[in-house]
Amino acid sequence: MKKNYTILTLLFVLISFGQDGSPASPYYNDMNWSLTGMALKNALSTKITNTHTNFLSYSEVWDATQVTDLDPNDPTNSNVLLIYGFSNNTCPTSSSDDKDHRTRNKFFNGGSTSCEWNREHVFAKSLGTPSLDDGGVSDAGEDAHHLRSSDVDRNNDRASEKFAAGSGYSGDITSSTWYPGDEWKGDVARMIMYMYLRYPNQCLPINVGIGNSVSIDPSMIDLFLQWNAEDPVSQYEDNRNTYHGNIANPFAQGNRNPFIDNPYLATIIWGGPIAQNRWTFLDNKTFASNSISVYPNPSNTGNFTITSVEDLTRIAIYNINGQLIQEENNPSKINDNYEITGLASGFYFLELSNNSAKQIKKILVN
Repeated sequence: MKKNYTILTLLFVLISFGQDGSPASPYYNDMNWSLTGMALKNALSTKITNTHTNFLSYSEVWDATQVTDLDPNDPTNSNVLLIYGFSNNTCPTSSSDDKDHRTRNKFFNGGSTSCEWNREHVFAKSLGTPSLDDGGVSDAGEDAHHLRSSDVDRNNDRASEKFAAGSGYSGDITSSTWYPGDEWKGDVARMIMYMYLRYPNQCLPINVGIGNSVSIDPSMIDLFLQWNAEDPVSQYEDNRNTYHGNIANPFAQGNRNPFIDNPYLATIIWGGPIAQNRWTFLDNKTFASNSISVYPNPSNTGNFTITSVEDLTRIAIYNINGQLIQEENNPSKINDNYEITGLASGFYFLELSNNSAKQIKKILVN
């Protein structure tokens, strides 16, 4: 969830340095941060499953959400934020259609009238394999990391549609696809990543969104990696994660969403656009600075040569908006070097990977 980020500010956050964020310890004290790719995915999956010790009923999620979803900008703690919302009007005082609202009184919950808010399964229950059940306990349908407060009508509008690329406010892209909105797309991506790790056979990203599978994992799609990178973590997300990570809280699950704690974990696992790195100690997931060189830089022809002490397993190129425009897995060398050809004029980020590390280079074509 982001507010008022310019492209330059966002790129500075994503590429330049790690931000302070939710702590890596003590929750992650037993993690091996030398892992990458599917090994790290599996280790985090085990972590969030083993620490999910309090299984909420669907009715108890109401109690949790009235605490976790409070608007951080409301000093009275009276209102919850409604996912997909964007209007600052407050129902029921507004005479306009209320389903675009961002906030609602925390006690106006129920799910029956247009001025109430509901517990929203961020992706439709029917898209699970099998479908998510919200009638019992200890099932993906009751996982509070997947449930957000939402306007009833907005929830019904999204229905069982899959997520798809878009821009601006939330709404339908086609009759069968939905865009969550610029402010919410990162939240959605990080929740889907969590659900995939927590319920790896039931909650597959490829079944809930429209996009291309990533080379390392056919169940993950590039759409969610892009949203995770483009929309940094908000205080609202941190508040929810902190509550559920503390098992002493009355309706906490005991586990955390690792991709809220650090979106960069998704980059280490699946590659794709470089996401916000909130833990500076993970900066060592790069090659030594003198082990790779790219020349000429800038280039007048759109062609570059890469020399590397390490054998590269992936070369990826992103434009200034963080969109993947070229990718080559297990690239071949030409005269002991790697070659990039045919780039149009512009500014790019070059991501170079081997089996255990990455390095980002900024390149320019005049």
